[in-house]
Amino acid sequence: MKKSTIWIIATIMGLAFIGLLLLQISYIEEMAKMKKEQFDESVNRSLYQASRKLEMNETARYLEKDVKDTERRAFKQDSVMVDGLDGTVKHAHQFAVAADDGTVYSSFELKTFAIKPANVPKAMILRTDKNSISEATKSLQEIVRNRYVYQKALLDEVVYNILYTASDKPLKERVNFKMLDQDIRAELQNNGINIPYHFTVETSDGREVYRCPDYTDEGKDYTYTQTLFHNDPSPKMGVVKIHFPDMNSYIFSSVRFMIPSMIFTIVLLITFVFTIVVIFRQKRYSEIKNDFINNMTHELKTPISSISLAAQMLNDDSVGKSPAMLKHLGGVINDESKRLRFLVEKVLQMSMFDRKDAAFKKKELDLNELLENIASSFSLRVEHTGGKIYTEIEAVDSAIYVDEVHFQNAITNLMDNAVKYRKPDQPLDLFIKTWNEKERLCFSIRDTGLGIKKENVKKIFDKFYRVHTGNVHDVKGFGLGLAYVKKIINLHEGEIKCESEVGKGTTFTVSLPILREDAN
Repeated sequence: MKKSTIWIIATIMGLAFIGLLLLQISYIEEMAKMKKEQFDESVNRSLYQASRKLEMNETARYLEKDVKDTERRAFKQDSVMVDGLDGTVKHAHQFAVAADDGTVYSSFELKTFAIKPANVPKAMILRTDKNSISEATKSLQEIVRNRYVYQKALLDEVVYNILYTASDKPLKERVNFKMLDQDIRAELQNNGINIPYHFTVETSDGREVYRCPDYTDEGKDYTYTQTLFHNDPSPKMGVVKIHFPDMNSYIFSSVRFMIPSMIFTIVLLITFVFTIVVIFRQKRYSEIKNDFINNMTHELKTPISSISLAAQMLNDDSVGKSPAMLKHLGGVINDESKRLRFLVEKVLQMSMFDRKDAAFKKKELDLNELLENIASSFSLRVEHTGGKIYTEIEAVDSAIYVDEVHFQNAITNLMDNAVKYRKPDQPLDLFIKTWNEKERLCFSIRDTGLGIKKENVKKIFDKFYRVHTGNVHDVKGFGLGLAYVKKIINLHEGEIKCESEVGKGTTFTVSLPILREDAN
């Protein structure tokens, strides 16, 4: 599959996953917003109903007290009149309520009862008078009580007097805080809210007159307020403030069922991204593998062809077999066989390290001496380019505990790369330096070659990776040299890093532990 096709599929699926995730987040936000609005409305309605109940309770309490006082102040008058013409006896009953200053604001008069003594026996007259008077008195009392309570004009004046008297009292005497707490809780439960709350009662100018026993400031950032006695003069009003410590948990409890779906979506998105990364990595490895096979085929073909040609010449009777010719052909076969064996061993070494089958034969070596010997053997190749090797030996503690063969091969690979990637038709200079840094022994190999681009520096230690050389086509290899170097350095508890600048050269710096007595 082409890389562009993979990118198109990955982009479409990635946008689909991100869109789905954004839709879920938007849905959760909308649900939380709606829940918050419902919560606000329910709390405000509950507080309003609780404040109304507080005012109604106060009014009822004053009304009840005033009715009792009025009943005690009520008076009645009875009158008897005798008609001189026919001897009819008329009884009249009057019931009245008066204020403290004597003003009568409620008065009732029962209609007259007329009785003719000549037509009624004496005993009946006495009995009738007593019964009618008693029943009339009870009826009048009941009528007065009902009319007093329900007559609008009278109630208006009574309520006015009640409010005028109540507003003069301090707020803490007008409010039963325990009953207010019960009313608030009951109204909240009626509106579907059953979570802990804390409240305070303050005067209109902000002075606190009550605080619930378990009050805390948690959740106080969002407080609901309600005015108490809002018909009173402004200085006489009160304010109840309430907040909910668990409000956020209550609001988001309605959207918790969406959390698993979001988690699954995120997991799928991460899995998808990981899958795409793996696909691109495998594609890159596949391309590297194909390049490696092509390079290996080309590298192996050259020594095999040389050996085959030398063997044919030895078997060809038409070719003269002088001692010089035989020596030359034998040398070609020997050199190409060594080259072929070196190439095969390099591949086998990396395979062996990947399987972790490598066994080191470590021994004590002097790094300064080892580098000088390798520099001496490379001097001819470097001088052939017109350059020179410069050594700067500054390490005092230069003893290391390494496998001589593998470690020497690693250093050789670094210097061999410097020769391979030199500037065409320009002399190559190599600078080798050693020094001590705390408990570490360090050395660097710097060249004046082509250099490496910054984006390629972090990849050069990858197996099979080869830096593109532009117009330089004679550089051979499998892309295993630096991977082998890094593997060897790491197995010796060392570190290697590369610094390079295109056109100026490359520097490899290696840090190793100094020889320890307990090393084995």
